[in-house]
Formats: sequence, structure tokens, C-alpha cells
Amino acid sequence: MDRVGDLALFLRVLDQGSITAAAHSLDLSVAVASQRLKRLEKDLGVRLLHRTTRRLHPTPEGAALAQQGRVLVEELESLGSGLREAASEIAGTLRFTMSASFGRQYVSPLLPAFLARHPKLRLSVHLSDHVVDLVSEGFDLAIRIGALEDSRLVARGIAPNRRVLCASPDYLRRRGMPGVPQDLVRHDCLLLFGSNGRQDVWRLGTPEGGEVAVRVQGRFESNFGEVLRDASLAGEGIVVHSLWHIADDLRAGRLRVVLPDYPLPTTAISAVMPQRSLVPPRVRAFTDFLVDQFGENPPWERGLPM
Repeated sequence: MDRVGDLALFLRVLDQGSITAAAHSLDLSVAVASQRLKRLEKDLGVRLLHRTTRRLHPTPEGAALAQQGRVLVEELESLGSGLREAASEIAGTLRFTMSASFGRQYVSPLLPAFLARHPKLRLSVHLSDHVVDLVSEGFDLAIRIGALEDSRLVARGIAPNRRVLCASPDYLRRRGMPGVPQDLVRHDCLLLFGSNGRQDVWRLGTPEGGEVAVRVQGRFESNFGEVLRDASLAGEGIVVHSLWHIADDLRAGRLRVVLPDYPLPTTAISAVMPQRSLVPPRVRAFTDFLVDQFGENPPWERGLPM
């Protein structure tokens, strides 16, 4: 019995949402695909799928099998591919997720060039500002910005994430330019909030090499950076932004850096992947590509008036 093949078929059904779509994608008849799924359920002694009005969904046992089985199938595919193909040949489907704003602005324009390098590769791109579980969702890779908290993942830095305080010229004309971090308490500050709560304590470096923490406040907060960018451009206050997000605004003079002598800590933009003994060649190739395109001097920082 081809258990690995049946498991791969089961995973394809979950990815495609139906037995029919999965069968067609694997050049199988629907009848054969259904028989193989029944065979897998009989062999394991559990029900793996249940049907709703629109899609097939895994049972709890099916979800557990998918979580552990996907890694097994991918590692076997990677091993077989490495034995059969030259090291430079990249194939299969690369499934990755990334921040909507960063992905659309900086990664999406690069993807045609990456595909051109690897004609046997397929891409499945997921844009979201929610942190998804790579293992349970079946992603090869995520591009994440900032601190990483999941110890089950391994990360490779692809670019620095340098951040600044900034505000519009109109706001600074009306309210004045802060001279020291303590001046921020008298300003309207635009606040980001998320799963870790409201980010209202801003930590800045000092010219002497130390650090100062200032609790700020304001009338405007959001969980989405694009909203805070719009508010800062409209003159609503001072905001913390990553340079990649507002580089064009700085170049055009729509925003100005505030307290340049008191820098914010630099974090990282990272390629994050599940811990595996075998990293698929497609994942290594994409990570290398991003490091080559971004690196320590990423394109959004070049020519900034700072």
C-alpha cells in the first residue's frame, strides 16, 4: 500500500478543498482518489474528513495527521528531489505568507524574476498582517518583521528593520519639533496596538549610548500601520514607523524625522520557517534570493534625507 502517496493525496484534498479538484491536480480520476482516501481511513481506523455545504474539512484526527504528515511528505519529496535532480534545480510549490503592506510593496515586484530563474517552481503567496501557524497551515516560509516569539521556528535575517519617529511638516509647524524624548509627553502620538496590547512606551537610544523610555499618549490608535501612516500624513501626530513603510514620504518631504539623535532599536525582517532536518531546496533558494535583493543596505533606505 502506498501510504505516503495516499497521505499526499489527503493533503492535496485539504489544500484544494475538494476531492475533485485534488484528483484533477494529480491526474487521477475522482473514483480512484475517493477509493484511496477510503483506503487510508480504513488503514488508520479513523475518519479523516467531513463535508460541509461547500468544502471538505478535516476531523480532529485528520487535522493531526495533516500537521505531522505534511512535514513527512515534504521531507521525503525534498530528499527524493535532491537524489534525482541537480542541486541547482528548484521545483515544487513554494507556499509562503508575509505582511500585506511589506509584501505588496517590496516582495511582490520581485516574484516574476524569481520565477524566471526557476521555471519548474510554482508560488502560492498569502498576504496577511495576522501571524499564522506555519506548521498547521502548511506554509514553507513566512516573512516577518520585528521580534520573533515562536521557538518552534528558525529564522534568517534578510534585512534590518530600522525605525524612526516622524511627523508631517504641518504638525511640526503647529506643535513644534521635540528637542529631547521627554518633550513627547506634550505631543499627540499615534499608537499601534496588537496582541501584546497598546505600544505606548517608546524606548529610544541616547547620544551617550544609553536608553530612555517615555510613556506617550494621543487621541489616535490603530492595529494597522497603514492607518497610522495616513494619520501622520494628515498631521495628526508623531508616530513610530519602519523606514521601509515611509521611505518615499521622507524623500518627498511629506514626513520628517523627529529626534534623529535618539534612535529607536533596530529589529529585523526575517525569513522564518518551521524547524526541519531537511530544508526544501525551494525554501533555501527563495531565502537566498531575498537576502541578495535586500541585505544590510536595503533599497528603501538608499538616498534617504537623514
